[in-house]
Amino acid sequence: MNDLTITEATPAPAIDPAEFAALGEGHIAYVRPIRSDEVRALFPQAPEMSPGLDLFALLSASGAPIMLTDSREVAVANAMAHSLYPVSLH
Repeated sequence: MNDLTITEATPAPAIDPAEFAALGEGHIAYVRPIRSDEVRALFPQAPEMSPGLDLFALLSASGAPIMLTDSREVAVANAMAHSLYPVSLH
């Protein structure tokens, strides 16, 4: 009969939240669908908008807002123009 020893796995070291937020900074940008009702939370300086509009936000890897547009293609093009790799958030 074989002896089987079960040991607890060593947990992976936790990543600091600030380090996690900085992953991809300057290299990755997120394209996120957003409703006009949510715009003020990410873009406090944005003008008043009609409710219910479908828009797209381009965000840095850390979540900082870069731009707001009504076209996903424009958001992707803007990311690429600034040498950022665009990825989608759903």
